[in-house]
Amino acid sequence: MSGGRFLYLKDGEYMRLTDIHCHLLPKVDDGAKNEEEALKLLEMEYAQGVRRIIVTPHYRIEMFETDQERIEQQYRWLKAAAEQLYDDLEIYLGCEYHANSGILEDLKTHRREALAGSRYVLVEFSGMDSFAKQRKQIRELTGAGYIPVIAHAERYECLRNDIKNIEELIFFGAKIQVNADSVLGEEGRKTKAFCKKLMKQDLVDFIASDAHCMKGRAPNLGRCAEYVEKKMGHEYAQRIFVENPSEIFNRE
Repeated sequence: MSGGRFLYLKDGEYMRLTDIHCHLLPKVDDGAKNEEEALKLLEMEYAQGVRRIIVTPHYRIEMFETDQERIEQQYRWLKAAAEQLYDDLEIYLGCEYHANSGILEDLKTHRREALAGSRYVLVEFSGMDSFAKQRKQIRELTGAGYIPVIAHAERYECLRNDIKNIEELIFFGAKIQVNADSVLGEEGRKTKAFCKKLMKQDLVDFIASDAHCMKGRAPNLGRCAEYVEKKMGHEYAQRIFVENPSEIFNRE
């Protein structure tokens, strides 16, 4: 199967999107509940112009601790299925790490993976975590040579309350990811306005779907890219959805 529907066209070239944060692997976290749903989510991603996906199953102590061998088994299944269905869709493995004191050791021992075998690490925090905790974790990761990507940064109270905190995390080497749903207003007007403010101040590096299921948290990166292109211009959308994600795959 090929030739999915692209949503954006500029000077005769299609924008091929990359989704760096989603939960498409079946039965490993709170994402796809089975193989059938995983394939439907994959189809939705493809139909919206996504041509490169990093699947990022949760890892959180005492909540999401699926054995890495099982995760890799499900990843191999999804990757093989994608190759059978589409001739131009790439699937890579990553992890959405909930911040904890063992993250560096887990990365070094490959207990869990960085994004697509890179030095980029997708990190989430609890909503009420202090800025001091976030800053400490970010500095530990950058000090060890990693590039932390803060997952759905718009959710954290300490960042929403003071945008200078985001600027400080960027200064220390963090990258900022926001969710497509938030940009589109699916998480409320205040969250949409905050994401707009971040984009206007050039404080967003990635927008990802964070897709989990068919209803409520479905893939919507294509619709979001169309919206961002309309509001922020083609060059901005190209940077956020194509160029910045491509840096993850640059091994140099």
